[in-house]
Amino acid sequence: MSLEMVSAVSNSSLLQPGFSLLNFDGHVFFFGQKGWPKRSCPTGVFLLDIKQNELKMKPAAFSKDSCYLPPLRYPALCTLRSNAKSDEYQYIIHGGKTPNNDLSDKIYFISLVSKNSKKMTVRCIEKDLGGDVPEARYGHTINVVHSRGKSMSVIFGGRSYTPLAQRTTEKWNSVVDCLPSVFLVDFEFGCCTSYMLPELQDGLSFHVSIARDDTIYILGGHSLQNNTRCPNLYKLKVDLPLGSPAVTCTILPGGISVSSAIVTQISDTEFVLVGGYHSDNQKRLVCNTVVLQDSKIEVVERESPEWTPDIKHCRIWFGCDMGKGSVLLGIPGANKQLISDANYFYILRCKGEEENKEEELTTQICSQTSSEDPGDSTPFEDSEEFCFSAEASTFDIDDTDTYNEDDEED
Repeated sequence: MSLEMVSAVSNSSLLQPGFSLLNFDGHVFFFGQKGWPKRSCPTGVFLLDIKQNELKMKPAAFSKDSCYLPPLRYPALCTLRSNAKSDEYQYIIHGGKTPNNDLSDKIYFISLVSKNSKKMTVRCIEKDLGGDVPEARYGHTINVVHSRGKSMSVIFGGRSYTPLAQRTTEKWNSVVDCLPSVFLVDFEFGCCTSYMLPELQDGLSFHVSIARDDTIYILGGHSLQNNTRCPNLYKLKVDLPLGSPAVTCTILPGGISVSSAIVTQISDTEFVLVGGYHSDNQKRLVCNTVVLQDSKIEVVERESPEWTPDIKHCRIWFGCDMGKGSVLLGIPGANKQLISDANYFYILRCKGEEENKEEELTTQICSQTSSEDPGDSTPFEDSEEFCFSAEASTFDIDDTDTYNEDDEED
């Protein structure tokens, strides 16, 4: 594992905990800035360029038939393919926080519709759902399972605001754990069904979820009610026969007590778990390898990178999976200077040097992530687990209109 610093040379103030990345054919898109989009980038979506250890951001356009996409932070995000082996895919985005701290209960589909050297265009469509629609939330996960030739999405965990009837003036915007319900979402018919499983007793936030075929594995997570990071490892299995779906849960040994960890995929069956927190005031500097094979999961500790003193001593950190074994890690600039909104970023590569040389670009694709944002009830209440894919691409942004940070407001 290797670690090196990367410089954010444009629009660096947008790169705050809670953003998401989308990867389309090697092109990485950013969304989820802290403030509302301005005239310099009305969509709030940017194309990323990472080359020679410098990160730049270029405004992206939406197609005319797109709906409006708020700059949601800490949403749940995953890819949706037409079938399990298809190369064509789009992204599903559910929930998240708006810049004025409202929570979203909407689901959006995002796809890339055109690309050239001058302009990237994406399409965003809002999906209407019926049935047991999940309440607005953040810090949760969404995955897609495949069974018997059919696909469904699974939503679990997260946090929501205290119901209006239970709010007081002093704690008007306090958050609580969502109920430990498992939601199955059928996008073909636009309906949701919720399941309460006896094995799931707590509503977990900022956990890691990894999907393979008809199974989802859930590791870690934070329960506000008990202020614990559950060491359990859950196995959710979804069967999709012609009749009603069947959802079962099994508690497995070998779990990890951690919240807001980042997971990156390094092979068809192997993942690396990075970062997160043991407790409210203790970062987790240990890394793990997660192997999924033959309907089994194995979690083992692996050699950690040589963390820099800045990373070791900072109070919080956040980051994103950049795909194919690469992770983007950020630490607050307050650790080095007085500019509070300046963050410093590192790229962690989990593959060996020979494997990295085989990749054309230094930063790449797919999975789930996390961040930490000091929150309301505990020091790390808004630490987050957000899901995205990303792969850096090369382009020249000097001949395009760039985003003006002076236009940005929270």
